[in-house]
Amino acid sequence: MVTLYLLNAIVADAIPSNKAMLLQIYVAMKAMPFYCALPTISEYMVEHGWTRCFARISDVGWATYTIYLIVYLVFVEFGIYWMHRELHDIKPLYKYLHATHHIYNKQNTLSPFAGLAFHPLDGILQAIPHVIALFVIPMHFTTHIALLFIEAIWTANIHDCIHGKIWPVMGAGYHTIHHTTYRHNYGHYTIWMDWMFGTLRDPVEPESKNM
Repeated sequence: MVTLYLLNAIVADAIPSNKAMLLQIYVAMKAMPFYCALPTISEYMVEHGWTRCFARISDVGWATYTIYLIVYLVFVEFGIYWMHRELHDIKPLYKYLHATHHIYNKQNTLSPFAGLAFHPLDGILQAIPHVIALFVIPMHFTTHIALLFIEAIWTANIHDCIHGKIWPVMGAGYHTIHHTTYRHNYGHYTIWMDWMFGTLRDPVEPESKNM
């Protein structure tokens, strides 16, 4: 009975209040028009031939397309890791930009809505490696736009506090630790950059029921 009571208390304490979620929705909706500006600008640059984008996969073939996609994703993973880390390490950037997002610093204040609740410039800076990559790596334009869309889904997913535990994916379990320690798990889709640069912290596994 005591165990059941404690489990119920933990579950109840893990649910954010309506007030917290409404604030997250408000901050996200204010930033949304600015988020939409980034793909608009990137499309303008693509259409004017300033990037290395190509229009059809048949222009390069599936094998080459796959190689370019992998290189693009590694570039973006690296870029977002360091952009996120510097938003913490450079104090003015944290104080005036990233702190808006980090008021949600406990499990019972996090929800999928927090995934888009950034200062507009913060959100753009963290997505900008996607655009910088277009000048460095040949990339299928429609895939680029799709990945920007997936970005929004992904960031909502890693703020829902439900850890999928699929290695090496940067699931919500890892990202919740980031919101509580501020010094770990800066990565994007995977934990590889945190592992490489010494900032990885694994979610604590619950104690076995038999103990």
